[in-house]
Amino acid sequence: MLLAADVGNTNVVFALFDFESDGTYTIRARWRIATDPRRTGDEYAVWLLQLLKIEGFERTDITQVIVASVVPRADHNLTVLCEKYFRITPLFAGQGSARWRFAIDVDQPSSLGADRALNILAAHTKYGGDLIIVDFGTATKFEAVDFTGAYKGGSIAPGINLSLDALVGKTAKLPRIAIRAPSSRSVIGRNTEDQMLIGVFWGYVAMMEGMVAKMKSEIGRPAKVVATGGLAILFDDATDIFDHVDADLTLDGLAILARQAEAI
Repeated sequence: MLLAADVGNTNVVFALFDFESDGTYTIRARWRIATDPRRTGDEYAVWLLQLLKIEGFERTDITQVIVASVVPRADHNLTVLCEKYFRITPLFAGQGSARWRFAIDVDQPSSLGADRALNILAAHTKYGGDLIIVDFGTATKFEAVDFTGAYKGGSIAPGINLSLDALVGKTAKLPRIAIRAPSSRSVIGRNTEDQMLIGVFWGYVAMMEGMVAKMKSEIGRPAKVVATGGLAILFDDATDIFDHVDADLTLDGLAILARQAEAI
């Protein structure tokens, strides 16, 4: 079985994949922990090995490990986890046999984050054609991928929670609110909390729709829009720009990349 770890700025997501002989795979379990570069390999092990047992798996069931990381300070401790407790040297996405096999047609190819590259790989493999990927994470990323699978560029905007944190943190009287879909589609709020929610939520929808429209215009061909990330579902009912909402896109990219590396 494959253990995959997606190390983001906010959380680390571990997923356990079971592969069939024809290359298809199933996610058998997934677990999430807050990202902390100081967390040691031993601390990861105490947490992860217990969760494996709860789900009915043994550490010996794991035969391959792949890690995608945008937090370099966490990489060493994850390597210790894999080598000490699973006796496996992990693959790191974008390196060695797990290098990217699609064209990165931008000015600084090496600056493309592993999470963005995995989304590109998975979206092209699963959906094909020209694509726009919208990933709702700590930051919201927009990616343009052509029909050959080449990455053509994109943009990065503050995530909606970052926007809300900035709004609350830089004002004296505005309260902290939870992000949710407003109860109506009206953009004229009747109290402070509703006005904040409307401004953040519908303002974000307007930004997304505007960005996607501009990207489609620049691409000049029909492009499917794929949304992923934790808040994709939140916006799905508020707009019709998404052709696919795929919460597991990054994890799928890790599974696809691990199979490619294994074939070398």
